[in-house]
Amino acid sequence: MQRWMKRAGMGIAGLLFLLALCAAMAEHHARRRAALEYPAPGRLVDVGDRRIQIDCRGSGSPTVVFESGLDTLGALSWTEVGDSVATTTRTCTYSRAGLVWSDPSGGPFDVKAMAHDLHAALRASAEHPPYVMVGHSMGGPYSLVFTGLYPREVAGLVLVDASHPDQVERLRDVGIKIDETNPSPMLKAIAALAWSGLPRMIPALRIGSNRPIHVQRVGNAYLATSFAAVLRELEGANAALATSGNYRNLGDRPLMVLTAGKALSDDTLKALKLTRADANRLGVVWRQLHDEETAWSRRGRQIVVPDASHYIQFDRPDVVIAAVREVVGDVRELPATPAARPSPPGRNAAPGPAGQTGSAGSTTASRPAPPPPLAPQFPGRVD
Repeated sequence: MQRWMKRAGMGIAGLLFLLALCAAMAEHHARRRAALEYPAPGRLVDVGDRRIQIDCRGSGSPTVVFESGLDTLGALSWTEVGDSVATTTRTCTYSRAGLVWSDPSGGPFDVKAMAHDLHAALRASAEHPPYVMVGHSMGGPYSLVFTGLYPREVAGLVLVDASHPDQVERLRDVGIKIDETNPSPMLKAIAALAWSGLPRMIPALRIGSNRPIHVQRVGNAYLATSFAAVLRELEGANAALATSGNYRNLGDRPLMVLTAGKALSDDTLKALKLTRADANRLGVVWRQLHDEETAWSRRGRQIVVPDASHYIQFDRPDVVIAAVREVVGDVRELPATPAARPSPPGRNAAPGPAGQTGSAGSTTASRPAPPPPLAPQFPGRVD
């Protein structure tokens, strides 16, 4: 009996090894196919011991640098925005270490090291300041850190439904605990088995049909390689938020804060384990946090986008494009380093459709016709 059980065990182990080998070979083939079908846009530049994907287009100054949120998309986050902005000025989209086309980096995630990566990639691409940083979600705090480390090179910022350094504590104060910074053992196991292609086999991890088809195809093709980088960033998110809090004083730099105004869907609430009442409290706190973000600069403005979810750049790319163009236009008018000048009178007032102004630098975006370069319009007011 024992001999039979031993043989059965060896047979099962052999079968599992064969399955693992087949899975590894299939994943290797999938990665090669992804590299052939969806090569890196732009360049893969050397930042020391690794390569970072960066794609710079257009001409003019300042150069707009796009920073994606904490997800698997990397440069794909800006597919609906980048080319339009590139008709106005120079633009650069890139993918952080381990995301999509960029090589992974070892060790825990360090937000300052990430900022140095981006700076090295820009230099290797022969790009020059001044820069306008555009950050989505966690890309907002990442952009703050870049600005703090290279203050003479950043002339303006656009924050796209950006995270706030104090958001975890502030949400906890109203009874909402959203802690995604401690990945579960299951997610860690999935990341560890990425060599087998396991992440791409799990529907919940795949990029959904609410994203442009090109983003779905490319993002899902590289999902297995990007997933481990996302978990690495998740584990370092609290430290990154804390670090970014040291750099929230933006002086007199032109700043645009875009706030998503669309209610969370039932599916999102279920995934976050929140009730509708929780969502209402979250919305109030999120708006307060974005009001604070607007005040980080004496030239801060806020636009609430009522029909956009967290990914404003996909739901309302026209608003993001117009906001970036406006900040670019403001930077082009600056006579000196923005952080050193006093705020000109009335800059925090938002121009309205008929030359009206808002009372707190805040507007609500409707669906305008595509604005001409450097002349965006944001009709409507916040009540």
